[in-house]
Amino acid sequence: MEIKVELTQNPKQKVPADKLGFGNVFSDHMFIMDYQTGKGWHNPRIVPYGSIAYEPAVMVFHYGQAIFEGLKAYRTEKGEIVLFRPQENFRRLNASCDALCIPKIDEEFALKALMQLLTIDRDWIPDAPGTSLYIRPFIIATEPHIGVHPANSYHFIIITGPVGAYYKEGLNPVKIYVETKYVRAVVGGLGEVKASANYAASLKAQMEAAAKGYTQVLWLDGVERKYVEEVGTMNVFFVIGDEIVTPMLTGSILPGITRKSCIELLRSWGLNVVERRVSIEEIFDAHEKGILKEAFGTGTAAVISPIGELCWNDRKIILSNGKIGELSQKLYDELTGIQYAKKPDPFNWVVKVE
Repeated sequence: MEIKVELTQNPKQKVPADKLGFGNVFSDHMFIMDYQTGKGWHNPRIVPYGSIAYEPAVMVFHYGQAIFEGLKAYRTEKGEIVLFRPQENFRRLNASCDALCIPKIDEEFALKALMQLLTIDRDWIPDAPGTSLYIRPFIIATEPHIGVHPANSYHFIIITGPVGAYYKEGLNPVKIYVETKYVRAVVGGLGEVKASANYAASLKAQMEAAAKGYTQVLWLDGVERKYVEEVGTMNVFFVIGDEIVTPMLTGSILPGITRKSCIELLRSWGLNVVERRVSIEEIFDAHEKGILKEAFGTGTAAVISPIGELCWNDRKIILSNGKIGELSQKLYDELTGIQYAKKPDPFNWVVKVE
């Protein structure tokens, strides 16, 4: 399929790198493709970023058929533009499509479309240290109909925007509140896919944690309320003795691409990474015994986010003396080094935008 291109006649003013937050600034163009039952995915186009008109009856507003992904483009010291494991994102997008009865996309074509969009908006990719271009592919149901069934029409859209640090703390440790009242997901639900509904369901707990002075929520399993699952927008790792423990993928935990990359990196260093169920009681016991060395979250937005404090039922523990742990720092340096092409890429994770 040929991608039609309409360039903006009114380019937006770039925001200085030191004024970039996260998710507030958007590039000049976006990619859109339509789906209609009987026609399949068609009419791919790159158009100026702007408002899209939908009827009030479109099904996404009522029944929540909406999924998304998040990845980044980086400008290297040589001025080249690269992506980090983008095939994994489009593979996971299709897994989300399957879970929400949305027609799957052609992953290779989606990557081609993204490459073309990035080439057009190349000047939007910042070069200041720690900055990047955040990429948000998403699919929504667009059929105007009231009635519960999979929609017959959809939009696949990609928008982008330059970003700085995801958390205001940057690479400084964040405070995490262990959630015991609310549940994020259960096995058999949508916990392992990037469905918009998952994030809406997390807002109440997030607001209550923020009111208590915490940056994020650590979710426990939805059945026994004892096993650690993930941290808000991140997967989570704990260094306990000589083990690096991360919750196993049970069907209610998002299979993070940064999580996967960290596991592969750690194992390549000869370290003992264990994917298993880990209870919050075990974490607090390990701290009491002096064998909980550090904890950190992993995700596309923040990359590595050290955990400096955990609060569970009014019990508080401080990790790594409130500073970034040695392993967290090493992982962050290695991952970002690969992403910005400052370090060797032995896994062939980086894809150059030609």
